[in-house]
Amino acid sequence: MSDSPLTAESEPKSESEPASPHPPPPPRWASQSLTPMREALLVFTTCMAQFCTQSAFFAALVLLQPIGDSLGIQSRPRLAWLVAGYSLAAGTLIIFCGRLGDVYGHGRMLVAGYAWFALWSCLSGLSVYSGFDLAVVTRVMQGIGPAVCLPNALAVLGTAYPPGHRKAMVFALFGAVAPIGAIVGGVFASLLALVWWPWAMWALALWLLVLACLAAVVVPRDDHHHHHHQFDDDDDGNNSNNNSDDEQKSVQPSSSSSPLRRLKTVSDALDLPGAVIGISALVLFNFAWTQAPIDGWAKVSVLVPLVLGIVLFALFLLFEMKLSPAPLLPLDSITADVGFVLAAVVCGWASFGVWTLYLTQTLHDARGLSPLLLTAYFSPVAVAGAAAAVVTGLMLGPLRFGPPTVMTIALSAFTVGSLLTALAPVHQTYWGQIFVAFLVMPLGMDCSFPAATLIVSNAVARRHQGMGASLVSTVVNYGIAIGVGIAGTVEMHVQGDPDTVD
Repeated sequence: MSDSPLTAESEPKSESEPASPHPPPPPRWASQSLTPMREALLVFTTCMAQFCTQSAFFAALVLLQPIGDSLGIQSRPRLAWLVAGYSLAAGTLIIFCGRLGDVYGHGRMLVAGYAWFALWSCLSGLSVYSGFDLAVVTRVMQGIGPAVCLPNALAVLGTAYPPGHRKAMVFALFGAVAPIGAIVGGVFASLLALVWWPWAMWALALWLLVLACLAAVVVPRDDHHHHHHQFDDDDDGNNSNNNSDDEQKSVQPSSSSSPLRRLKTVSDALDLPGAVIGISALVLFNFAWTQAPIDGWAKVSVLVPLVLGIVLFALFLLFEMKLSPAPLLPLDSITADVGFVLAAVVCGWASFGVWTLYLTQTLHDARGLSPLLLTAYFSPVAVAGAAAAVVTGLMLGPLRFGPPTVMTIALSAFTVGSLLTALAPVHQTYWGQIFVAFLVMPLGMDCSFPAATLIVSNAVARRHQGMGASLVSTVVNYGIAIGVGIAGTVEMHVQGDPDTVD
């Protein structure tokens, strides 16, 4: 052993193994080099992205009537825009924001996302001085915050942990905080609404500012992020050593480059044409479904966006397959299994969006519950969600159930919870079907999200972790938004007048 260094020095170095004066590279996975305290803070800060997303969603949900009363709006389809607009922005922009993280660094984008989320949460509270239209706009802009935070928080975790039980538990925890965040957000919003409902948004803004500062400190530096690999077709990075300097320049041109060349470089790296086409398609398609209960399907204001959305989506797929130099949605990563899982998730979370919106309206309108009592009705979701997260982590980890089995359990839970609520008599005791539904639905939430995230995260290349995380968050939030719109159309055709209590 003692003569091995001498032997190594006496032998000529091969060209493939040049001597390097640099220290050995850090561990490939960031979690391997973090102290327990730093790791705990990292997991806390990233999980807060999911926590605050659901907190802002449910807070507005339980405050729909107080907000409507203060703004002079009683129409339920119009009030639904405060829920659908938030989820629409989050769902449609998540993939693009994941690409921003791939290019500029997931940690940086997480900090920026928290800051943006805080700004528009504050402005959402200030909309009380204006009108309903501005309130909807601020909710849509507020939804961009989760669009930035969610994929980049997931990508931070995806690149920090190697595949294994520990990663499964972290993703399960990320999913578990969703129902907990919803209940905590609902409780604080209801309490603050006793004074004035805008304080619910302003308190959220203050907490988000704290998280932005915390993320700037605890999230590992991502100076090594592989933005230049956006133009690489070789997943194993065999050519990265030889061409890294050229690729770096292609993404970040020198100051002597012309403005047009810089713009094209940024456009190619972010796939701006594809982003504009894809986001427009999703927004128009969802707008048609959400606006239809208000205007009716016979109106041009509904039919034109629907047709344009479908056409633009087809154009988006064609552009991504044939023309984009760095596709926003690399279709080679979307295997049949991944596509099936994403389709299942969007259906499950669409049913969740319908369940939450109509259950809160039913409990408020038919049973006369206040926002605080309404949140108390939902409180079992937090406990059931925490238990479901532990069970999900065990199933995906030591019990080795496998993500497909866990997804089947999740979809079954969504179905059973929705049926229990739909078939419950209006004035049935709380401890009947409604209470059981509160225990079952979190299993669907906490099984579907981590299972889908693990499937996609392990199926795509490491350089596409932002895109993979974006896909899951996109289908979750877009599913909620589209579910609300479809349910409104069904209600309109079955009931006739969506503004009646019956």
